Amino acid sequence: MKSKLGYLLLIIVIAGATIGVMLLRENIATRKAEGKQVVFSLVNLDETTINPAEWGKNFPRQFDAYKRTAEHTGTKYGGGGSETLSPSKLEEDPRLKTIFDGYAFSVDYRQRRGHAYMLTDQRETKRVQLPFKQPGSCLQCHASNTEAYRKVGLANGAPGALSDPLVSDNGYAQLQKGFELVGKMPYDEATKLVEHPVACIDCHDPQSMQLRVTRPGFLNGIRALAASDAPVPHLPTIEKWRKGDRAQPYDPNLLATRQEMRSFVCGQCHVEYYCGPKTTLFYPWNNGLKVEQIEAYYDNYKFPDGHRFFDWKHKTTGAEALKAQHPEFELWSQGIHARSGVACADCHMPYKREGAIKISDHWVRSPLLNIANACQVCHHFPEEEIKERVTAIQDRNHALLVRAEDATVDLINAIATAKTAGASDEKLQPARELQRKAQWRVDFINAENSMGFHAPQEAARILGEAIDFARQGQLQIVSPPTGVTP
Repeated sequence: MKSKLGYLLLIIVIAGATIGVMLLRENIATRKAEGKQVVFSLVNLDETTINPAEWGKNFPRQFDAYKRTAEHTGTKYGGGGSETLSPSKLEEDPRLKTIFDGYAFSVDYRQRRGHAYMLTDQRETKRVQLPFKQPGSCLQCHASNTEAYRKVGLANGAPGALSDPLVSDNGYAQLQKGFELVGKMPYDEATKLVEHPVACIDCHDPQSMQLRVTRPGFLNGIRALAASDAPVPHLPTIEKWRKGDRAQPYDPNLLATRQEMRSFVCGQCHVEYYCGPKTTLFYPWNNGLKVEQIEAYYDNYKFPDGHRFFDWKHKTTGAEALKAQHPEFELWSQGIHARSGVACADCHMPYKREGAIKISDHWVRSPLLNIANACQVCHHFPEEEIKERVTAIQDRNHALLVRAEDATVDLINAIATAKTAGASDEKLQPARELQRKAQWRVDFINAENSMGFHAPQEAARILGEAIDFARQGQLQIVSPPTGVTP
């Protein structure tokens, strides 16, 4: 009796195990099939499909994450506010009103919000409202403008048709022509040509979904960087192109690796550039990406009227000052992550799993808000320790930034006092030049959105130079050294 019972029990166990194996096999097969189904081909996408919601019909997971860029997020040194208004940097740091005196940034300057707000925030800032007259070039990094540029280009004699691939001779000609013409329009007129903030089509080919660069400013800038002698070990395809015959300009859409493109698509907009009314928007990379290399290019650049480059003339001192935009790509290029082959997307759009599918998270945000996926993949430390390390780096750079701003404000006040006392332009000019240098370095770090984290040592070096130049300027006012020029 016992043997029969044991035999029956054995049969049940074997049957259960068999069923379990079969179910596991079926589950594995289902997951494999699910993993292959990364696209739901419900709509046909082409170069005229601008609305991300249409792309979302084929890529719902990515679109769901993209929509979350409208959610309020903030860290200690970035973001904050609400869905209706972001905090004013001018209220948080009144020194900026003195530093930007006479420029639109002294009137309205706010913390960043998510990509969903990039066009709305630009349209609503006081910097594009009267009495300020801004050009259409401001749209290069605040709107989905690929189609708008190409349509304007075609309407003004560019070859081909809108159906041409963007990465083709005709597509590039249309893009460049429209970029130049839209950039010359008044902002109020140009902004009517666009409807969406950054969209899928700005970073992806609608047919192949390959990453691509669509901003003409970046295409022109990266070609100038490639043609320079500046070392770029973190961009291996540029180094390789330099060793070739250089018969054709460097084209990231044809030559860059996928990992490089995962930084280039971000570097289209998170960069330093000139977008004023005096000439076509450009990225100042002809000498390299370091702060002093960009400064040297600006110092030697002449506007069409023959005058040296400057963003605005400081209202109080008369100095021809420089205004940094948001040079994340440039500062990242000097850091350990870039040298280690880590792309922008690795940290700000890290991979995640949904079921059996692995995708890049299109909820673009600070890595500090997603440490498990953004940081701990490489850095195997507790989350709190990682946060503390980042905060320590940022706190140190912020302390230096405050000291650099104080020094710059002190220099501005010293020049103003000397000017009121009757000092001549000739006497004040060396101090004004040092104000230009100090202001440029202060703003390079202040406008860059990592509070120095992208390259901590480089950020500290830049801020140290800012303090030094500002204090040298004060000494020029008090007791200018004989025979010494800044």
